[in-house]
Amino acid sequence: MKNIPKRKIKDSVFTDLFKDRKYLLELYHTLHPEDLAATEEDIEDVTLKHVLVDAEYNDLGFSVGDRLMILVESQSTWSVNIIIRALMYMMQTYHDYFKRTHQNLYGSKRAVLPEPELYVIFTGDRKNIPNTISLSEEFFGGKKTAVDAEVKVLYQENEDNIIGQYIIFCRVYNEQRRLYGNTKQAITETIRICKDRDVLKSYLESRETEVVDIMMTLFDDDYILEAYVKDYAKDVERETEKRTALKTERETAKRMIRKGKMSLEEIADCVPTLSFEELKELEEQICGQHKITI
Repeated sequence: MKNIPKRKIKDSVFTDLFKDRKYLLELYHTLHPEDLAATEEDIEDVTLKHVLVDAEYNDLGFSVGDRLMILVESQSTWSVNIIIRALMYMMQTYHDYFKRTHQNLYGSKRAVLPEPELYVIFTGDRKNIPNTISLSEEFFGGKKTAVDAEVKVLYQENEDNIIGQYIIFCRVYNEQRRLYGNTKQAITETIRICKDRDVLKSYLESRETEVVDIMMTLFDDDYILEAYVKDYAKDVERETEKRTALKTERETAKRMIRKGKMSLEEIADCVPTLSFEELKELEEQICGQHKITI
């Protein structure tokens, strides 16, 4: 396992890339090119930890002025469920915001909250990706409901902005993984190709060693999940076998009791899984049924 990269390596690179305020500001300017006055000092990182999964995941939250920007999970597999994830992330972020700003939601004064913007970065190969998806349209047939959320989908490659470059990086890696499998060579080739194309070049040059380390892991997410599933399957199998054996012994004990040729002590020796108290209960049940039949 030492030389197998994480199957979710793009998530880790995404997180690492935008921990740097310089690149976070580039991301913001890509989404809001009209706001040229914004600086690194204006950005507040509000990325959540340990909320929707058991570890830091590929979710990014930050605020600039009166805007709350949430970018949720760079996906290689398309799913409209991302809307729910984004909505949950937004509400938890607001919860933390109200606590941090000491606002009383039960008072008469109107709460102050930043205007939300929800995004998902999609790095897969699926065609005909919509520019926006909404909770109402995808889950309620377009009906007006008490709660709605609109998520903008970012999926286009573009060497002129950092979001488009990140998408290129992900797709280059997908190509190299198809060529070299889950190997370190797929990673180093991805980095080489992207630097040659001037894609995330400054980031990759300044943090190449760290990027390789991020992308390599002793126990990757899929390996851990696979091991968990195998252990769980074994537990289920053992429990099923145990229940089957117990059921078999109960049926055997019932037949012996009905024949009446052996004492409960003798039957207990033949069905060791059942306690003497359980045998007595079976005997009482059978005797009761016999009386009712008579």
